[in-house]
Amino acid sequence: MFFASLKAIYQQIAGKVRMSDIKTAILNAAERRMQFGGFAGFSFREIAADVGIKSSSVHYHFPTKENLAAAVIRRWAERTSERIEQRLQKNPDPVSVWTSAFRGTAVSDGHICPCTVLGAASQDLPPEVANEVRGFFKMCLDKLVAEGLSVNAATGFLSTLTGALVLANALGDTGAYDRATKELRRPRKPVPA
Repeated sequence: MFFASLKAIYQQIAGKVRMSDIKTAILNAAERRMQFGGFAGFSFREIAADVGIKSSSVHYHFPTKENLAAAVIRRWAERTSERIEQRLQKNPDPVSVWTSAFRGTAVSDGHICPCTVLGAASQDLPPEVANEVRGFFKMCLDKLVAEGLSVNAATGFLSTLTGALVLANALGDTGAYDRATKELRRPRKPVPA
């Protein structure tokens, strides 16, 4: 009896781990497809095929395509925020940190931030997804302002970074990101207080 109960508990734990792994795999597959094709660039069947599950399993974790896309953007925003915070602890220069972080995206397998892809088409997105995309860019701007940039400087800076990602992606040349952000990476003299 004891071993039967222990086995049932183990199976429940193993099932939760698998479910968590499946959910992560679904998010990963959707993120990749969104990087290459935006919101219209994926279906539940394609995600299911990518993960090796049935499309009903995708629906189990994310009832709608909007739920899935919003979850991808929310996760991307959370990860971006965490990475920026970690890098700022080592390097207090926000321009350098953000330029480097976005460069990491430019040289990654996806080459572009899914928020940037969706931001270009945000007027045509379902409200749930558009709100998450807007939240990502607002988070970026708020952090940049909190790190000492003016609202105008933060807006221009973020526009340069996302534009550089789009250009590098369109040209298939990650060097385009470096050329577009070269002036940002130049050492700056501290401004006297």
